[in-house]
Amino acid sequence: MTVSNLISASTPPLRPSDTVEYGLGLMMELHVRHVPVVTHDNRLAGLLSEEMLLDADSPSTPIGQLLGAEPVAVSVGTHVFDVTKVMMDHDLSLVPVLDAEGRYKGTIRRHDVFERFARMLATQESGAIVALEVPKRDLSLSQIIYLIEQNDTRVLSLSTEAHDDTVGVTIKLNTRDATRIRHILEHNGYRVVAAFGEEEDAEDLLDRVQEFMRYLEV
Repeated sequence: MTVSNLISASTPPLRPSDTVEYGLGLMMELHVRHVPVVTHDNRLAGLLSEEMLLDADSPSTPIGQLLGAEPVAVSVGTHVFDVTKVMMDHDLSLVPVLDAEGRYKGTIRRHDVFERFARMLATQESGAIVALEVPKRDLSLSQIIYLIEQNDTRVLSLSTEAHDDTVGVTIKLNTRDATRIRHILEHNGYRVVAAFGEEEDAEDLLDRVQEFMRYLEV
């Protein structure tokens, strides 16, 4: 799953000859923290942050003087997971995208990546959520899915998060009530740390949310 269809032109690039004042004004207008700098032959010259502009000696300084090492960028064929890693590693609100010849194509915005993951995790679909904590040595996603789907329930999405000795597994179901699936998983030895069903009463749901938050704080 590449990011080619996530490329956006909503953040116009700066030119090396543009001033710090102009760059800051553009950032304020667009409500962004990073802006790419592109040459007239459509090559990426750099990626400026708001902090870099604020630290400049003068508002009239050409931003080309602020550029340093080779800028962070991804290619049009980069997988969405790898783009997310680049953004997290460099704390970027957007990342420039280059084609196979190194020409600038646009940017990938963090917000768009977030929306893509939200669709992948079926967050907009109706259904209950079950969260498990499984020892790494015992993790079998196929077994978890089998237990669920053998009981007339379908897994809409499944995600994992590794900890020291355990793996957190979060499952979105196509049923609005997680009670039966929770009991099945617990009966088969799985530790259910949270289960949220859309048909639970408000007080019970609040108790489950608080229980889950206490678990996350451990």
